[in-house]
Amino acid sequence: MTLETSKLPCPFSNGTDVASFPHWLREHAIRVLARMYSPVDHLFVFRIRKDGPGTVQEGLSPRYTAITLIGLSEEGEDVARGITGGVSPLEILDRMQGEIHKLGNLGDISLILWAAQAWALPDRTNILKRLVDLDPVGGQHPAVELSWALRALCGEGSSDAESIRTQLAIRLKSSFNRHSSLFPHILGDGGGARSHVSCFADLVYPVQALSHYSVLSGDRESLEIAGNCARKFCDKQGEAGQWCWHYDYRTGDVLETYPVYAIHQDAMAPMALFDLREAGGPDFGNALCLGLDWLIAAPELSGATLVDFESDVIWRKVARKEPGKFSRYAQAIASSVHPSVRVPGLDTLFPAGAIDFEDRPYHLGWLLHAWPASRAAQWKIERERL
Repeated sequence: MTLETSKLPCPFSNGTDVASFPHWLREHAIRVLARMYSPVDHLFVFRIRKDGPGTVQEGLSPRYTAITLIGLSEEGEDVARGITGGVSPLEILDRMQGEIHKLGNLGDISLILWAAQAWALPDRTNILKRLVDLDPVGGQHPAVELSWALRALCGEGSSDAESIRTQLAIRLKSSFNRHSSLFPHILGDGGGARSHVSCFADLVYPVQALSHYSVLSGDRESLEIAGNCARKFCDKQGEAGQWCWHYDYRTGDVLETYPVYAIHQDAMAPMALFDLREAGGPDFGNALCLGLDWLIAAPELSGATLVDFESDVIWRKVARKEPGKFSRYAQAIASSVHPSVRVPGLDTLFPAGAIDFEDRPYHLGWLLHAWPASRAAQWKIERERL
């Protein structure tokens, strides 16, 4: 089944009113998040997926709940309660804090702390203590999770938080490869056949975190590093606006373009690049335009879109038509032999065009975080000038 079966045309695909696309995305996120909430569990689900003509919920996710609450924080309590069936975000966060001892993932804890700040949870002591216990400064952690920890610590005013924040910023900056302008996938990694592979998330979250840290601390090096990393992944953006997925940490080259994720196009790249610009870094507005344009009309889908207007879902990604994740693993193994080695012919053997018919609440949470109403209004003015 392809998206061409949708009976509703994309109102932006003819190039008109593309400046209003973020407004539509915002309205979409608020509508659809209500379908992603479990009132019994007081959590957002892991995903919704296509099931016949409709969608079904699957799983639960404290992590995605925290991200969604971050995104909803600028929408106000009335909007949030409309999505959660009248339950206050503070009540949800208080429940999550009560279960914090059961979570052993630095990313989950960091996001819950960030969400608790966004909603001004009065007592965040247990969340901060749990974050510290997980040793973000010395332990082995993904760059993504360390970036979330740094971003969350930027919202804490205690001297203990300041000390850890400073050390964490130093650690993240030290991992930055000035030759490739990339961050690694894992800090403290002992190596391996895929240790040289960085993904798009490993780049955008450090850019976002270091941008915020630079504003708080006045550290110009953090802003410089964030700007250089952003420049690199913008330089490597696909011709049609695709944000590529896998990169070589050693060289900065793209290892594998696909999958191309909707969340990268409309949420993660915008939120990082806007935060960078607002911190005093470079402006990559043209790259953001290209990224949104890809979501409106993807060449891999013959000009169709992941935005299914009939089902009111933005499907998760466009991937290669391949068994498993063959191309990603193949290029990782080949390039581990030498940075210049690639497996040839993958575009012919496994062309892009497979759609992942699911969406996850963190997509819509980051979308709202990237596009608060004021920014969407400003973007409409900026886009019309470009």
